[in-house]
Amino acid sequence: MRLAFMGTPDFAVVALKALVAAGHEIACVYSQPPRPAGRGQSVKLSPVHAAAEALGIPVRTPVKLRRNSPGWEEEWAAFQALDLDAAVVAAYGLILPAPILAMPRRGCLNIHASLLPRWRGAAPIQAAILAGDAESGVTIMQMDAGLDTGAMLLRGAVPITTETTAPALHDALADLGGDLVVRALAENPPAIAQPEAGVTYAAKLTREDGLIDWTRPTAELDRQIRALNPWPGTFTHLGAEVLKIHAALPTPGSGTPGTVLDDRLSVATGDGALRLLKVQAPGRPAMAADAFLNGRKITPGTQFS
Repeated sequence: MRLAFMGTPDFAVVALKALVAAGHEIACVYSQPPRPAGRGQSVKLSPVHAAAEALGIPVRTPVKLRRNSPGWEEEWAAFQALDLDAAVVAAYGLILPAPILAMPRRGCLNIHASLLPRWRGAAPIQAAILAGDAESGVTIMQMDAGLDTGAMLLRGAVPITTETTAPALHDALADLGGDLVVRALAENPPAIAQPEAGVTYAAKLTREDGLIDWTRPTAELDRQIRALNPWPGTFTHLGAEVLKIHAALPTPGSGTPGTVLDDRLSVATGDGALRLLKVQAPGRPAMAADAFLNGRKITPGTQFS
């Protein structure tokens, strides 16, 4: 099939490569424009943009596609001229107006990282872990003008355990998404409307979502740390210092929430304790807690906030 692929982050690269490997003709890739990144703020291509260039596929990077946005007429005309069988969308980051959605003969298919209608929205991978869901998955959806409201074509599930982290779930869902979208294009399954019951939304994450509230239950804090690393990251305050928490483990213990309980960096929570396994002080690399404690004396009774 003759396709356009529209995506930006690493999650979408897997699907792009799967479509190429399946023999589809990718007429054009759309991705977010190159932007400054890293400490040096050098301009970098998005992961999808870089992958497309490596594959020899032309790339377009419009800032917006909505009607009356700068350059919209040129972008719409260019998309129409591609003469597409379908467009595949995966974490693109731009809203596609209804005329764009209707231009490909089979419309636009979205690879959404949740079992719709649960976790529509911006951060479904993190939301599933935060909520303690037993599973997540991927839904291949026929896009419409709503926010993740389109009819479902294929779904596949991945279990979430008490050890599942956001990076691990991300990678599993990216692989699954690549497989499912290739199947959806080949099999053309019937579209099934999403049920109205069970709709939930995963809001866009902010840095403030990573602040640890030690009065909360251990299980919730454990899920927060596993869900929000590496971004936006979880953190606590040690006096005026911000200490990032990269990994932790529920452990027996009790005390005033936020209090260090022992010399292994176990910290009291609202109903138990968490042992910090990997932390990062300002200006330092992330390190195992025992290595951190070798250079920093934190005695039992120290209070995190």
